[in-house]
Amino acid sequence: MTLKKVMMLSATLLLAAPAAQAQISDNLVKIGVLNDQSGAYSDLAGKGSVVAAQMAIDDFGGKVHGAKIELISADHQNKPDVGSAIANRWIDVEQVDAIVDVPTSSVALAIQEITRNKDRVHLNSTAGASSLTGEKCSPTMVHWSYDTYAQARGTGTALTKAGGDSWFFITADYAFGNALRDDTMAAVKDAGGKVLGSVSAPFPNTDFSSFLLQAQGSQAKVIGLANAGADTINAIKQAHEFGIDKGGQKLTGLLTFISDIHSLGLETAQGLVLTDSWYWDLNDDTRAWAKRWSAIMGGGRMPTSVQAGVYSAVLHYLRAIDKSGTDEAKKVVDTMKTMPVNDMYTKGGKIRADGRMVHDMYLVQVKKPSESKYPWDYYNILRVIPGEDAFRPLDKGNCPLVSGK
Repeated sequence: MTLKKVMMLSATLLLAAPAAQAQISDNLVKIGVLNDQSGAYSDLAGKGSVVAAQMAIDDFGGKVHGAKIELISADHQNKPDVGSAIANRWIDVEQVDAIVDVPTSSVALAIQEITRNKDRVHLNSTAGASSLTGEKCSPTMVHWSYDTYAQARGTGTALTKAGGDSWFFITADYAFGNALRDDTMAAVKDAGGKVLGSVSAPFPNTDFSSFLLQAQGSQAKVIGLANAGADTINAIKQAHEFGIDKGGQKLTGLLTFISDIHSLGLETAQGLVLTDSWYWDLNDDTRAWAKRWSAIMGGGRMPTSVQAGVYSAVLHYLRAIDKSGTDEAKKVVDTMKTMPVNDMYTKGGKIRADGRMVHDMYLVQVKKPSESKYPWDYYNILRVIPGEDAFRPLDKGNCPLVSGK
């Protein structure tokens, strides 16, 4: 072999070296969807999130650097101890690389510590607490769809500026509800409004009558429901039965999903103003993906924003493994932060140093029955809220990962 050929061969091997050095532990990328599959949040996440994650794996091709991608799932029952036990077993015994979805902020905060300590990825689409990218932030976690700060600034600010300048809160009594209430209180006060009172309700809860009577008695212009899922549905239904929404007070679900609107029906939900991170009927891309998801789910329903967020988060995670050549948690998340998020969920999304995925949010109003032209045609988009305005400024969250903290 001539010297020239030897040099050319050496150069070729050097160029090929990065791909050859790809290191996927145990030649398997294992993803676990951990969520509520039987309780208050099963409709907005549940099986639909599992389907969304599998769609991302299938769309990616089922393998990365020759390693198979496998999906498992479990029900954490909205209990931190149950969720923690599952996460520890998944990581220690089943070699799970990433835990995805994780509604219920108390569970999510527990999973945050486990994945941080055991160097695994946490991709959260459904928990709301903004502390996940604040003082509790982690180098191996990304918060995808929304948080309590964005919800508060969207709905709280809009309704206060529109004349709803006095508020009373009914709050789910755990980390998420308290964070949503506190963030909305701050947004209301910043917009020139005042808070007349607040009451905490057990989670989960079916009877909101006493809490609604307290809210009614406050004579606040806006009753803010700092809860989600079945709790929000029950509270709005009971408020409608009591005629509260016809007595001059405006009711708002501070975290309301399209599945909740479907359960309520437009006759009851019409006129509600809310903030959401995604809507299935936004454009051709969202509609095409939603119809694929709906077909897998058996038809007859459309995905929530957090189910769509699960798809987007898993797809971006797999792209980062492909780019970095490893499934080592921190390296993958660091790579995710260098890549823009471009898919049917958002265009030009950015993952900050604190793990917050920044993207546009939407202020929407629920349509009147007469305005809805086809199934699940539920929202009028009032305003697009740019991501930079929707989410908490990077330097205000007290995240230790942010320079200078």
